[in-house]
Amino acid sequence: MNINVYTESTPNPATMKFIVNKLLINGSADFATRESAEKSPFAKELFKFSFVNGVFFASNFVTVTKFDGDSWDDILPILKEFVKGAVEAELKVQEEEQAEGGDFEGTETEVKIQQILHDYVRPAVEQDGGAITYKSFDEGVVTVELRGSCSGCPSSTVTLKSGIENLLKRMVPEVTEVVSEAL
Repeated sequence: MNINVYTESTPNPATMKFIVNKLLINGSADFATRESAEKSPFAKELFKFSFVNGVFFASNFVTVTKFDGDSWDDILPILKEFVKGAVEAELKVQEEEQAEGGDFEGTETEVKIQQILHDYVRPAVEQDGGAITYKSFDEGVVTVELRGSCSGCPSSTVTLKSGIENLLKRMVPEVTEVVSEAL
């Protein structure tokens, strides 16, 4: 199979999305630090580049976060070539596949919230190179975790409050607020 790699900018100026024409992982995997990448041969190799500050994988893309002082103009061709080679060499994202929970648990309201996040929010967040994970629902407050390009993105607060919170409030009257748990 001929591997094609193309890039997309994300709302977070420090991250770039590298999309390939092959499934990389079922679910997602976030490696916010060099140390966290120990069990990911692919991420471990990416962190060998001095300009890589974070790595996130989902389905057919990898989102790379760079350090502030580095320019995308300088590093984009290097990363694009590396991603192509890594996918062609079938470098693993994780040593062992981890099951991504598709079965939702909790009360009827919690299940409804998780289903909405999965069906409506997850695809939009993934388009921007990120991921959202449901954490909890307590006294009207939904807590989520934003990963990938969404983690530390200047516009993630607007997305969280204007987009996700409004959607959940409209579809689940018990929801009063949505907050993001810091990583």
